[in-house]
Amino acid sequence: MVGLSLWCWTPLRAAPLAGFALTDAFGEQARWITLADGARLYTNAAASLESRAALPTDVVFYATPNGSTVEQTLGGQLSKSIDANWLFDIQHVAAQVRLLRTLEPDRNIVLVVAQSAEKSWPTYRHVHADAPQRVRAMIAEACRGLPGSQIHLILTGHSGGGQFLWSYIDGGDAIGDQVDRIAFLDANYAYSEESHHGEKFLAWLHGSSDRHLVVIAYDDREITLNGKKVLKAPLNGTYGSSHRMIDRFAKEMTFTTDRLGPFDRWTAMNGQIWFYIHPNPENKILHTALVGEMNGLLQALTVGTPQENKWGTFGGPRAYSAWVGLIAATQPSATSLIPPRPSEAPTGSVFARSIAMLPTVEREKAIEEQVLRGNIPNFLRRSHTIHIQAKLADGKMHQIELQVAADYLSVGSDADFVRMPLTPVTACRIAEKLSCTLPTCKIVDEIHRNATLKLQPAPLVENRETMATFMQHNEIIEMERRGHAVGELIDGIKKDVVLTNKLKNAPTHVAIYGWEYLDGKPIQPLTTIHKGTYVDYSHGIRLVRQQVMVDGQASSVAAVLKDPLLHPLLSDEGVMDISTMYVAAPATQPATRAGISP
Repeated sequence: MVGLSLWCWTPLRAAPLAGFALTDAFGEQARWITLADGARLYTNAAASLESRAALPTDVVFYATPNGSTVEQTLGGQLSKSIDANWLFDIQHVAAQVRLLRTLEPDRNIVLVVAQSAEKSWPTYRHVHADAPQRVRAMIAEACRGLPGSQIHLILTGHSGGGQFLWSYIDGGDAIGDQVDRIAFLDANYAYSEESHHGEKFLAWLHGSSDRHLVVIAYDDREITLNGKKVLKAPLNGTYGSSHRMIDRFAKEMTFTTDRLGPFDRWTAMNGQIWFYIHPNPENKILHTALVGEMNGLLQALTVGTPQENKWGTFGGPRAYSAWVGLIAATQPSATSLIPPRPSEAPTGSVFARSIAMLPTVEREKAIEEQVLRGNIPNFLRRSHTIHIQAKLADGKMHQIELQVAADYLSVGSDADFVRMPLTPVTACRIAEKLSCTLPTCKIVDEIHRNATLKLQPAPLVENRETMATFMQHNEIIEMERRGHAVGELIDGIKKDVVLTNKLKNAPTHVAIYGWEYLDGKPIQPLTTIHKGTYVDYSHGIRLVRQQVMVDGQASSVAAVLKDPLLHPLLSDEGVMDISTMYVAAPATQPATRAGISP
């Protein structure tokens, strides 16, 4: 499932955009999204972005290098309390973009950092045959809702992040007209004439003189690590790939060559194409130094613009030190992406009565709108932590920490809310936008074991599919819950709409499971008997945050379920690919999938 968010210096604490939260420094707002395939998107923008909607907006997409998280790629001030400090002191993408904002007062600059679940975009592409289409969908999703008189895209990345860029390029017959700049930071290894990369670049560059292609690389042909050569085929590195690109373009244009600091520079097309290649006379590994120590990202973003020589020196020292903030907090609870509840929002019972006679599709659209505009009880904004541990196939104990909603998805206030059963398509779409997922049967069982409030099920038999019955059942639950505070982890009140491998044989159906008695025995064994359009009073939507911690490391529900070793922590059905579930929507509703929005 998908989700997003964004914000620069501003004298006032502006209200964040929907899905964003204000940060504590530099006058920014930020949004996190985790997709069902485990990819994470972090968006950062000036808090004043919405008030500057009349200005053009540049969206800088930065793909993480192999082995790095979003947080490490953003960078931050080092401290003794954080392991692997050096990983946070390599790229400083956030600080370099903050400095650029101060130089571009007449443009909005939004940063999006993209990380795959595998922490490797080459692996992501190997795992997902449709990676090019997924990457294009990620970019479209991250841009949705951003203000600005014009939206311009800048695609860049370091190391294996280059495969994110190549996936985008391979995802269509042409590079999109919104793309103004593509910059490879020691990341162009996969350049391929067979894939028509040269032709696509040239067609795109000829389309507008405002477009730029930038490559920053170094001579890596003879570098060694621990006494062994790093590259088995020297010309497959960034040096060889850069010269293959230069040779291709040189067939149709003339390059000017000179030096800029320590770099050899090739320029063509009146400054639309720039190659910087460090000759590396000392045969050092400059892979990461190009980006942070040498201000490589700033050079890549400003070359060919009036800002190129205003921030410092390409080649070092660091020009952005004053803009290095604290290390970014990890992704927040997904429900914190929902804006505050509007003061004029209807209570749960008032809203439920207002939609009681609507057809299912219109009713669900109205519910979705209320949830995403913030009309949910406050207790659903706080999640409960569940710990699961088990000895797995490697003979070792492993532990996962996941966050689950206290109760089922509801509309209204803490004092007056109604739980809203939904079809799986609508449920997936809402969860997607909140960086959440639906539970598996094993997660449902773990919620029951951890629930501090277990109620006796109260089945109904008449008019099961009407809003009147939804409200009646809600009142029964509230009567049974009387005397207990809202926000306890509750169970025994609904069946769960779940993710299961059984959907492989019933892709247009809904999977339901649970509604445990006090002894833990479920009323509803796992079933996919009902069509996906069916929803009744007993169905509940329990949101589970996509991001999890596995053995102390950040991961996602989707990635764990696909992992050959770790999946038993969350699944008793074997490995699961939840991005393929609920793909085919009922004919009366728009299609979605657990991983990518339409």
